[in-house]
Amino acid sequence: MAHLLLLLRHAKSSWDDPALADHDRPLAKRGRRAAELIGEHLRAAGLRPGLVICSPSRRTRETLELLSLDGPEVRLEDAVYEASEEELATVVGGLPEAVQSVLLIGHNPSMGDLAGWLSGQDRTEAASRLREKFPTGALAVFETDETWRDLASGDSRLVSFRTPRDLAG
Repeated sequence: MAHLLLLLRHAKSSWDDPALADHDRPLAKRGRRAAELIGEHLRAAGLRPGLVICSPSRRTRETLELLSLDGPEVRLEDAVYEASEEELATVVGGLPEAVQSVLLIGHNPSMGDLAGWLSGQDRTEAASRLREKFPTGALAVFETDETWRDLASGDSRLVSFRTPRDLAG
């Protein structure tokens, strides 16, 4: 059974209030629009995750809200905030096999590192772009025939890589 793994870096956050803790930073106006664009893209592409695992930071929760997804189970996971690539891979590896598609919303550098690792030796333009830079609001979609537990570098196919800039025109 094929699984879909959608990796989304939170949209652009605001640095307007330097007194705010990192965990509490909201989205910037540009980030709010970017999250809406990504949500529109998900719906247009028919990408409807059955499960969303989201960092509990304010900017990731606001990104999730603005995606306007219909119906997935949502889990706020402390392990995603400040996680390493390996820790994110462990979160994904622990998913039940019944979950066919999952959207993971987190932070860099771990989201970009995980996307780069999953793309393995893929030399397509999209894979090269995501390894070069995984900007705020970027969405990488991977498909694999492996179990979540056995997911490894090169065992998945990069289906698409989109950034808010791509979607804005």
